[in-house]
Amino acid sequence: NAMGGREVGGLANQLAAHLDIENEAHQQLVQRFWQSPTIAKKAGCNAIDMFDEIAKGKIKAIWVMATNPMVSLPNNAAIQHALEQCELVVVSDCIAKSDTLKFADVAFPSTGWGEKNGTVTNSERRISRQRPLVEPFSGAKNDWQIMCLVAQKMGFEGFDFTDPSGIFEEWAQLTDFEN
Repeated sequence: NAMGGREVGGLANQLAAHLDIENEAHQQLVQRFWQSPTIAKKAGCNAIDMFDEIAKGKIKAIWVMATNPMVSLPNNAAIQHALEQCELVVVSDCIAKSDTLKFADVAFPSTGWGEKNGTVTNSERRISRQRPLVEPFSGAKNDWQIMCLVAQKMGFEGFDFTDPSGIFEEWAQLTDFEN
């Protein structure tokens, strides 16, 4: 979910564990924890600015996950223009047809809320266990599984999780790292 995505570093303006992306000590801490040779030093674009940068040709690829910016963002004509000229549009969603999916060069079927196994973070940042109510549709994978498979195919290390508990454990270790 969106709040959980923020906690693990899914926003362009903060590091995982709600650490400040422009704080050098926070950058170094996360870099040491992940044993990463490099890390972002400044905030990236917010969602609206990102589509402006796509339209200008400065961003060449976008991965839209579990959202429909053609509907959820303002000025859908500008969003459509950006998606039409983006060199690579990847969409992973549990919805088989959406306004954004029409622009996808690559589409990954992902699980929906009632099919997911893991945790959910509410707006109070309270983490609750989530268990699936139904089996996923054939071919659908959890977002974390899709990201891990793509990262592995691209040659990245550290994406060898076999279940959501491993991801939660890593996040919990980061929140406690060097505290």
